[in-house]
Amino acid sequence: MNKLSKFIAGRLRGCGYAFKGAILLLKTEPSIQVQTGIAVIMTGLGYYFNITSTEWILQVFAIGLVMGIEGLNTTIEAIADFIHPDFHDKIGFIKDVSAGAVFIAAITAMTIGLIIYIPYIF
Repeated sequence: MNKLSKFIAGRLRGCGYAFKGAILLLKTEPSIQVQTGIAVIMTGLGYYFNITSTEWILQVFAIGLVMGIEGLNTTIEAIADFIHPDFHDKIGFIKDVSAGAVFIAAITAMTIGLIIYIPYIF
């Protein structure tokens, strides 16, 4: 197997692991499940109101941002719980900051949604 074939095989294997991780996240994390439901609703609204290409780009980016950061938050919390299962101030701080990052992304996504949809609704 030459260098290029090994590289491509490695990338394909990596995509498989990433897909598996996304499925695990969707199957096991209630917050991602809720966010997926919201993403489906927002996608339906996008089709209903026939939003522009630029608005689609912003909406898809906002959805991906929230879900991606939620995935990182889940990972950080799992690692923190694994390292120190009992309550600890520093672990609590780490988990709070990680959840705060999701909150900031969600507020940003909500703001983008309002900017897109308020003119269509009113």
